[in-house]
Amino acid sequence: MSNSGHPKDSGKRRGLMLVLSSPSGAGKTTLSRKLIEEFDDVNLSVSATTRAPRPGEQDGKDYFFRSVDAFHDMIERREFLEWAHVFDRYYGTPKADTVARLDAGEDVLFDVDWQGADALHDQMPNDVVSVFILPPSINALEKRLAARPGSTPEIVARRMEEAKREIMHWRRYDYVIVNDDLEVAYQRLRRILLVERLKRLRQLDLEDHVRQLLGEA
Repeated sequence: MSNSGHPKDSGKRRGLMLVLSSPSGAGKTTLSRKLIEEFDDVNLSVSATTRAPRPGEQDGKDYFFRSVDAFHDMIERREFLEWAHVFDRYYGTPKADTVARLDAGEDVLFDVDWQGADALHDQMPNDVVSVFILPPSINALEKRLAARPGSTPEIVARRMEEAKREIMHWRRYDYVIVNDDLEVAYQRLRRILLVERLKRLRQLDLEDHVRQLLGEA
């Protein structure tokens, strides 16, 4: 489904950074996918990484593939909104790519943990809209994790501990959605996006419009 059936925004707007976080198994990935399928102007952030491309992956579309030295140079030049070292590989969000998308009126979707959300907010507080997804109950979360392919009791136990640590940071977010019913949760996420697009700071034509109203143009 595309957003071609939605009323078009009148005037220019600045895009927003929609930051989604949740414990593993709470439904964040499914909600993100539904949003991208519905809205043509919402796209996932493209990260830079030092890992090798997998078959079919394209530089600039799936990731910005960089050498370790090039990645370190980008860190030195402060070109990342946030970056992390995970399992001997580097991952980061290039600032220039995100800013270009926002300037073009595109919304950028980030799938990060609470530390990544904090880092993005610190860098661009006026552009970030943060949403935390909660499971309906601990039992429901445990069942979802146990149902995943390859899950073992040990893996589930570890992920449950990680989930509880992540959930402790829920108050840091602008919005919180309890994902008890996927469609209800999605409609709430969708409304957050549409309302946030209307905020005064994102309506780029308003200054000129008001000047015209006041005879200052």
